[in-house]
Amino acid sequence: MPVNGENATPPPAGHERPDWPHIAREIADDLATDAVVREQAGKAPLDEVARLREAGLLALLVPAERGGGGADWRTAHAVLRTVTAADGALGHLLGNHYFLSTSARHLASPARAERVERQSAAGQWCWGGGIAGREPPLTLVPTSDGYLLGGSRRHVTGVAVADRLAVRAVRSGTDEPLAVLVDPAHPGVTAGGGGDTFGQRLAAGGAVEFDEVPVAADDVLGSLSPDEGILSPYACLAAPTARLVSAQFCLGVAEGLLAEVREYERLADSPWAEPAWRPPAAGRPWPDAVHPWRDGPDGPERRDPYAVALYGELAVAVRAAAALADQALGALEAGLARGEDLDDDECAEIAVLAGAAEAAAARAAQDGATRALDVVGADAAAARHGFDRFWRDARTHTLREPVAHRLREVGDYFLHGSHPPFTLPA
Repeated sequence: MPVNGENATPPPAGHERPDWPHIAREIADDLATDAVVREQAGKAPLDEVARLREAGLLALLVPAERGGGGADWRTAHAVLRTVTAADGALGHLLGNHYFLSTSARHLASPARAERVERQSAAGQWCWGGGIAGREPPLTLVPTSDGYLLGGSRRHVTGVAVADRLAVRAVRSGTDEPLAVLVDPAHPGVTAGGGGDTFGQRLAAGGAVEFDEVPVAADDVLGSLSPDEGILSPYACLAAPTARLVSAQFCLGVAEGLLAEVREYERLADSPWAEPAWRPPAAGRPWPDAVHPWRDGPDGPERRDPYAVALYGELAVAVRAAAALADQALGALEAGLARGEDLDDDECAEIAVLAGAAEAAAARAAQDGATRALDVVGADAAAARHGFDRFWRDARTHTLREPVAHRLREVGDYFLHGSHPPFTLPA
């Protein structure tokens, strides 16, 4: 039985759902044409988000009967990876939006989750914020008709473009952490600086202050308490759901860089390439090696064994991480289908699989974003190629989500059977 709208009802007879992966590829192709220029400019991605909204990708995961795209997480992951490969920062923003916009399914009552999703689809909301516990919490003070939200956050993803912010706050008097929904257009919400990270420049992040911002009781999505027994196993699936969004972002970054480096290598040796695309021999990582794509008059020449082996190694790492992420997604889908019948042990197994997938994808992205450039050599440093943006996007992400934390959880589960704590990506 569907839980909180996780599985949308089939569309009416004769009505076909959009081909979301195809739509995502078209948008990604468009984004890729000027990705380097836009990333270097670092402007708020208002136009880019408008494209996602126009294409229906912001409401992708809202069930069709609630006015959304009616897609499942497998489709959303494919869309996210496609967009991320073209524009990593926008992919990060989209992934954050997908998780936050569905978080009410785990944390709120079914009626409240349905109301929120209907409003989100009707308004084509772009969600920003973050409900992880990395920073000192905001404060939620009860009033006669709701709450007042106060405090500040140093970094909130999407704040420059979001229609709604989902943030973490503690209720005054009980210190229980709660996820709350806020309209950033309220005069008590002030976005400031803090968006000067070296990576993910188009993720529209920055610092935010909340000065006695009214929060209705219905806009409190639910508890984020890690204490045992507070959240049901189904609610705890919010954590692996977010972990797999993080993994898909990392996979998109890795695939995007490998695709661009491969295209560069082909163009560099093409007789029709622009002169600027032909790097000097001294720029090659191994000057005496033959280029991996070059064909001689009598057929393929001897290939550069170093470059070919490195490409193979990186491709294996990405494909292995993708396979692990797919396995974890299958487990997550089964857990979501079980709904409130899910038990703690099943939830722990899903969380461990998701953590392992996130760790593998993060390493594939970070290592790939470093080592793939070794094939190109010194010319990889040329700003016109923009190869560095992949490394910066991946490194910014892994600084916020260190691989060591996921490996510790996986190891503790393997050795002692310890259940991973309820933690969400930043």
